[in-house]
Amino acid sequence: MSTQNIKAIDALEEAHRMAFAPFIFQTVVSLRKLGIFDLIFEKRKKGGITKEAIAETLQLSAYGVGVLLEMAESSNMVTQDENGQFKLTTIGYFLAYNETVSVNINFAHDVCYKGMYHLDEAIKTGKPEGLKELGNWKTIYEGLSQLTPIQQKSWFEFDHHYSDDIFAEALKIVFKKERKTVFDIGANTGKFTIQCCKHDPSVNMTMVDLPGQLNVALKNVEQEGFQNRVKGHQIDWLSENPKLPNGADTFWLCQFLDCFSKDEILKVLQTCVDVMDENAELIIVETYTDRQRFDNAKFILEATSLYFTALANGNSKMYKATEFIEIAEKAGLKLNEDIALGEYHTMLAFSKKPNE
Repeated sequence: MSTQNIKAIDALEEAHRMAFAPFIFQTVVSLRKLGIFDLIFEKRKKGGITKEAIAETLQLSAYGVGVLLEMAESSNMVTQDENGQFKLTTIGYFLAYNETVSVNINFAHDVCYKGMYHLDEAIKTGKPEGLKELGNWKTIYEGLSQLTPIQQKSWFEFDHHYSDDIFAEALKIVFKKERKTVFDIGANTGKFTIQCCKHDPSVNMTMVDLPGQLNVALKNVEQEGFQNRVKGHQIDWLSENPKLPNGADTFWLCQFLDCFSKDEILKVLQTCVDVMDENAELIIVETYTDRQRFDNAKFILEATSLYFTALANGNSKMYKATEFIEIAEKAGLKLNEDIALGEYHTMLAFSKKPNE
């Protein structure tokens, strides 16, 4: 529906919902945490369940359950019949049980919620002013290994949810060519490195990341028994002159470059180009805002950009594919393949331009 043609009364209602959006969000979180969504869903075949029965079953006050259900009903999460029996709407069901929605809710609540209060400060300064709600670091990546267990769980589930599902498809494409030495840049917990080792028994991997994350990834690799084929290379991409070792035939950068500003992305890619030979390949996998089939996917990515602004580093975002291609060409790379991957991702494969 065009926002230009919306009726004033409908526009005003939407404006009020936006004004109280945090109240609605916390209602959702509470309904999930307290087990109210689950109990209503369990009673769906019996015609629903009353407020009083919910309170008694979950040992909560009827008052507390009541205020939550009133907001839930006004927000179309639940319906109430003439007998006071509550049922989940389709919206309520998705809020309770859709995997992507659940991952997004936990990430927003456990990682981002308090920090987003400082969004306006971050816009002014270009720094992640909300990060102080989590810890005393320059960027969130320095502190990932120091977050609380709940925060770590929600952060990594969010990160992995939008990458793990495409690994199997990506591996089939990547290993159509012989890969002897792969640099997993931004290795995170080492999941992709481990998948590569399982997929190809002869490939050697080098995980490239900050020291804290690299230690975690190396432990995970050792637990899988691949330590003889995997090395670690510590790097701080924001240092003055980051360096990579020579010898890689493949550079894998998955959901990594969106963690940097355009100038920093250029710096990362130029550092890779410096150690690439004419046969090496650099592969970027991202969720680009201009490559999404559905509006809700684009919306999620644009919301994620605000997380980068307020908490992650203050200067990065989710980019368009056209922006990455332009930066890569400026870094001395030539685009060879542009492949849709899964529901959200695009794989861009580059080689080094001649005479670079």
